[in-house]
Amino acid sequence: MALTSPRRVSVIIATRDRPALLREALTSIRALEGPDLTFEILVGDNGTASDTPDVVTEFGGMYTKTHKNGCAAARNLAMRLATGEFVAFLDDDDLWLPGHIRPHITFLDSHPDYEAAFGRIVSTDAERRPLGEPWPVSLPADGDVFDLMLSGYFPQVGGSVFRGNSIAKYGLMDESLIGDSDWDWQLRIARNGRIGFIDTPCVLFRQRAPGSFDELQRVRQKFTKRIFRRHAFLSRELPFQRLGLRRIYRAHAGAVWQYFDYFCTHAVQRSKAGEYESARYALAGAFQTLPHVALSRFVRSRDMRSALITSLLGHRISTTEKSGG
Repeated sequence: MALTSPRRVSVIIATRDRPALLREALTSIRALEGPDLTFEILVGDNGTASDTPDVVTEFGGMYTKTHKNGCAAARNLAMRLATGEFVAFLDDDDLWLPGHIRPHITFLDSHPDYEAAFGRIVSTDAERRPLGEPWPVSLPADGDVFDLMLSGYFPQVGGSVFRGNSIAKYGLMDESLIGDSDWDWQLRIARNGRIGFIDTPCVLFRQRAPGSFDELQRVRQKFTKRIFRRHAFLSRELPFQRLGLRRIYRAHAGAVWQYFDYFCTHAVQRSKAGEYESARYALAGAFQTLPHVALSRFVRSRDMRSALITSLLGHRISTTEKSGG
């Protein structure tokens, strides 16, 4: 009986000054290999850590370097070198789980008209402790995930597998997008083709500590809005025909809701903790993200009104409340 050749997957990794975490990520990749599966590891680096090239060499990967800022620039370096039958991604601080890759390949083999397959994600804290159940629970059975993505579903790219010709068909990531360039690239694919769902946890997605990345959230929401506008008006039908005005508005709110909710939550928490300047910053972020919804939230939510008043008046309100005046 003739042996079949192993399936070859190009794995794209962008890294920046995290060689220890990169080593863990690469270990999780190599752990999945076997007689039926081999990986072409391609690392794009836009950091300055001197030992990063040695880490890549240790795992038999190909190292490339750029001085351009942004994850897209680093990923594009690696994507240009991809030769695999399939393409997968992993961020340098995340880990693949043992059930990843093979189910995606099986699905794509049995669905030749599909462009990619998205798996389930396990969000974790910095110590890789799960923060909830794997997500998403499901995706549309017909493979049309474009509307869902445009309304706020951000497939974590580490849980996705694409056909090897995806880069040639859909191009590289947009290096002008400092945030959400992978969402933009996947929307490009979803707008033109079908994407399957793999009901298997595929990646440990490491989250930053809550409340530790305000400025990043404010920057990212600007790029999310830009990407939304780009794809809403490039969809397969005119957006007013495909979604309608009301659904376009709701989709836009859904796309940036994660930022809005982040700022509202931390505005309340910080005002209660007496962190007034930080609370004001969070309130401004909420207004910047969804001004009309923020105004409605202040009218309807006692906690938000209290956060606004307390953060503006500072210790005077807090002192009055404590004294019972």
